[in-house]
Parts: sequence; structure tokens; C-alpha cells
Amino acid sequence: MICRVWHRAVLSLLLVAACGNGQVRHYGVEVLQTLPHDTEAYTQGLFFHNAALYESTGEFGSSSFRELDPESGRVLRRLNFDAKYFIEGSVMLDRDLYILTWTNRCAFVYDADSLKYRKTVRYPREGWGLTTDGRQLIASDGSSRLYFMDGDFKVQKTLRVTLNGKPLRLLNELEWIDGRIWANLYTSDQIAIIHPRSGKVVGLIDCTGLLDSSLRTPDTDVLNGIAQGPGGQIWLTGKNWPLLFQIRLVRRQRG
Repeated sequence: MICRVWHRAVLSLLLVAACGNGQVRHYGVEVLQTLPHDTEAYTQGLFFHNAALYESTGEFGSSSFRELDPESGRVLRRLNFDAKYFIEGSVMLDRDLYILTWTNRCAFVYDADSLKYRKTVRYPREGWGLTTDGRQLIASDGSSRLYFMDGDFKVQKTLRVTLNGKPLRLLNELEWIDGRIWANLYTSDQIAIIHPRSGKVVGLIDCTGLLDSSLRTPDTDVLNGIAQGPGGQIWLTGKNWPLLFQIRLVRRQRG
């Protein structure tokens, strides 16, 4: 808990410093609709593929990968993992499903359609978030770096993410949206919008208050989970949250 509070304090200083920078656009969110979400799901990855919603969930002893009915939150298909694995980000690219582990130093590959296991691959760093630009895999490891990789997890490019010229750490769950990389900032209610070539943060989304305090329990954890639906809709959730939120961005003026 002390570590989490320290990370939150450091991140808050960086975000406050960004408020006066006209190059960084600031947004709030407006909720358009909500859908049910399993409060037992410790969300690590969230994405749509061919109009279906998928989620990877973490924690030792309860990690899973799920295909969900977005309207009801019901689990349609589920992969459970051995208790020694802590599952993190996930994504589908071409005919493959890629799933990271946190500290196990490996990643899993499955058939995207059947969810049949294909192989386990050595992964030399912590796994956090995972997305794709349609050509490559893009991963975070909790640092200020993003890793662009091929289908064998071989790094093709490393991108240093900066906010006002300073490294922005704690990049977590990722989603590729309209040519930009969206990243949850771990321990916070903020999402960074990152330019994929320069690594500069071009936008910050403040999601404070998205989940009403009346819906929080002792098990409710941080905002984590960004997915773009087939029609361009944007969905957000968090670890052990009871709801998925469809949102739109609202521009905020900063002096």
C-alpha cells in the first residue's frame, strides 16, 4: 500500500505540471451508457475483436481469459490458468491471441478463433498492457517505455513516453484508438493519449468519479481497461468494478 501511495503522489506531480502545457489536451468524460461487469474480474486487458468483447483477468489463483456477452456481462467462453500464473494484457492479431504474464517471464499464444493453445514463449520483462496497431504488438511493462514487437515477441522498436519532456511511468493497460495509443496510468484515474512515433503525451483524460463511490467496496481497485468497439465506441472499466462505461471525451480548457 505504501508503494502504491508513493506512485500515486509522484504521478500526481507530473500530471499537475502538465496542466499549463498548451500542447497537451485535457479531457473529462461523459458517460453514454453502462453495462454489467463481473466484480470478480481483476481486469488486466480489455478489447473487442470481430464485434466480440474479450477480457483477461489477473491475480495468482484466479487468472483467466474470457469472451463476454457485452450486453449482459455473461461469460461465453473462458480459459483458466494455473495458480502460478498472474495474467496481464491480451490482444488478438491476425489469427493469434496473445496473452502476457506479469512476472512469470513467459507469454501464451492461442488460436484466435478456437482459443486452442498453440505455444508458450519466453518473455524477458514484466508483462503489463498489450495492444496492436494492426501490424505489430505493443506492450507496456510499468515503466515509461512501450515495446513494439512482432508475433514472436521480438522487439522491433522501443518508444520512450514523455510528458512535457519528462518520462511518464506506470503505463499499464493499452488500446490503439484512431492512430494513438491510450494507456491507463496505474494507481490513478488518468488515461494518457500517446503519439506512436514521438512518444509524446498529446492528451490526458481525467476519469475521476467515473465509478460512483456508492458502488465501491473494499475489493474495488483502480481504473484499468480500455476497449474500442466495432462502431468506434469507447468503453472503460476497472479492476473488480461492477460496470463497463461507454464514454465520450469532453474537452477541458486549461490555463
